Amino acid sequence: MFPCLRPVVPLLLLMMMWTLPAFAEQGMAIDPVNCLGCHSDKISIQAFAGSVHGKNGCTSCHVDITDLASHMRHEFKPRKVQCELCHKRETAEHFTSVHINKGVMCANCHTDIHTQTPWKKDKRRVIAKCVQCHDREAAYQKSVHGKGVAAGVVDSAACNDCHGLHDIKALGDSDSRGKKEFHTKVCLKCHGDKKMMTRNKVTNVAVSTYFESYHGKNFRLGFPEKVAGCADCHTSHSVLPPADPKSSVNPDNLVKTCGKCHTRATMLFTKYYAHGEHKDREKYPLLFYTFIGMTALLVSTFAVFWLHTLLWMFRGFVENREKAALLMADEAPHHIPGANKQYRRFTRRHVFLHILVIISFLGLSLTGLPLKFSDQIWAQALMNLWGGTANAGLIHRCCAVITFIYFGSALFMTIHFLFFRKDLKGNFIERLFGPDSLCFNLRDLQDVVAMVKWFCFKGPKPTFDRWTYWEKFDFVAVFWGMFAIGGSGLMLWFPEFFGQFLPGWTFNLATIVHSDEALLATGFIFSVHFFNTHGRPEKFPMDFVIFNGQISKEEMIEERGDQWKRYEEEGITEQFACTKGSGVVYDFLVKGFGFTAVFIGICLLLLMIFAFLGGTH
Repeated sequence: MFPCLRPVVPLLLLMMMWTLPAFAEQGMAIDPVNCLGCHSDKISIQAFAGSVHGKNGCTSCHVDITDLASHMRHEFKPRKVQCELCHKRETAEHFTSVHINKGVMCANCHTDIHTQTPWKKDKRRVIAKCVQCHDREAAYQKSVHGKGVAAGVVDSAACNDCHGLHDIKALGDSDSRGKKEFHTKVCLKCHGDKKMMTRNKVTNVAVSTYFESYHGKNFRLGFPEKVAGCADCHTSHSVLPPADPKSSVNPDNLVKTCGKCHTRATMLFTKYYAHGEHKDREKYPLLFYTFIGMTALLVSTFAVFWLHTLLWMFRGFVENREKAALLMADEAPHHIPGANKQYRRFTRRHVFLHILVIISFLGLSLTGLPLKFSDQIWAQALMNLWGGTANAGLIHRCCAVITFIYFGSALFMTIHFLFFRKDLKGNFIERLFGPDSLCFNLRDLQDVVAMVKWFCFKGPKPTFDRWTYWEKFDFVAVFWGMFAIGGSGLMLWFPEFFGQFLPGWTFNLATIVHSDEALLATGFIFSVHFFNTHGRPEKFPMDFVIFNGQISKEEMIEERGDQWKRYEEEGITEQFACTKGSGVVYDFLVKGFGFTAVFIGICLLLLMIFAFLGGTH
């Protein structure tokens, strides 16, 4: 550089040595021109001046060179440049990164320190630097992301978008929570950005449908290590469109991809809609109409029975006021002889089965609803209470087994009732539609009409036989629920088994049915059933007949007068008379259990309402 000056360089250096003390006395740094006098063969003046460090002097980095004369005499060796003197934030990030643990320092990446120009967010420069050590097989560069960056798409993911520039953390073991979370979280950062996806003409339905799946719900609840994340299916770097034969989600490769977790996956199994959108009628008509059908079932059921509950609540309140007025006027109805005498309504077997129903239903609700409403803070708190989704899943399945046990017992009792009981008259058909059966008959239609008239102050309060129409509905609903929620639950419990002979999209249908049917069951039990059984004015705060199996003569005549009349005509009333009541300790424990169950159910109902009203996420 500047060949014409080379003969006079020694003279110039000698002059600088004589004038250096004067500069030092004035507190001035060593002029870069002095440095370039010797180092111009390695450092380009023009390149350095145009670099990001061009406005700095040489001694801004080489701070230990304070005596130019001794430096020129090679009396000491300058130490390595300390980048942290200026780049404090970057150094702090790098200090906790995986690079520093591997001995990778600033200069290993920033080798062009004297010629480095501003990167101006050009991701291509980041990739060019990273691939010097990583991605030797060029998997990323061949991916949709790598090709996008190469084409100048600024939103396409580059190394720094996922890993950062300096704060690059170790991902840990392949199944660790940190790595599993990372492999999904970094994808959601971009694919969950609606504006970014829209301007790049990429649908963000993958994010919403992922969070509606079992995998996504686990991730949102804080247990990503238990399920598949984005990279488990799409890989981390070799992300390719499904049409590409090398893509991990190409139909020909799905058995291998799914088989990493579901070892018995088949081609039928891979027909599962990983990102099926139940609101998309064109692409997923089966999901759409299943969702519409379940929604219609929920809306119609709640509309009818909530109206029924509200009418009953008001009419019962008025009735209580009317009874109180009669008592004050000393015009109470006639006294019933032996009004407080107890009669058996349920056997010990009935009581035991009902306790099983309560335990299983509360267990299923407490572990299933957090999954249904995984975006809620209370759902995350409940899952943490169980110790994670794996423990919650175990509890859920144990309660499901209890459900199958009491359902099997109900079937056995039904068969015994219809064909083998000696104390009942009539054939199979007569028993099925008789007064002691839980099957609907024409009498129930009459009772419904009479009840509605009473609600509207158009008639007296009806009395019933052994079973009311709402009790029959509860019983029949168990059969419907077992096929809907029980059948779909088994499919989701054993997907690899059912995937041997059912196409994968049936699991999408099972998810919709199981979720919505569970919502229907919990909402109905905790609102309608609780009111019909415990909350109605004449029973509040609780009806304990299901726990001790006993009912007073007065209550039986008032509510089930037709049953009492029938028993009197048959002369069998005293066959059901109780000689003694239940024990004190038993009553204390079982009533405490009952109140606890009702309290938990009401709390869950309020949390569900809170979630539907847009509660805190």
